[in-house]
Parts: sequence; structure tokens; C-alpha cells
Amino acid sequence: MDNYQAIVDFFERADKPVKAGEVADATGIDKKEVDKVLAKLKKEGKIVSPKRCFWEVRK
Repeated sequence: MDNYQAIVDFFERADKPVKAGEVADATGIDKKEVDKVLAKLKKEGKIVSPKRCFWEVRK
């Protein structure tokens, strides 16, 4: 599974907004790579930030 899909799967299972560091810890992906994927997901409109530094799936 590629990093993009692993992060998407993580967000689908998350029950609350999470920080990039939490995504990195849970998936085992380097934080810099997580930041790149989060930027891509944000641009695609799949995730939103309910408060600074936290992310969740768009509802």
C-alpha cells in the first residue's frame, strides 16, 4: 500500500481530528511525507482543518 492510501485509510478510521505527527506515528510514515500527502488531500478537498494543526475527513 502506498503512503497516500495508508493515510486516507487512517483518516477514515479516525474518530476525532488528528495532528500530522499522530498520523506519522500511527502509520509509520515519515512526518515530512505525511505533510506532503496532507497538502495533496487538502488541495483535493478530502480533508479539512477544524482548528489549527488538526485535520479530519470532510463530512
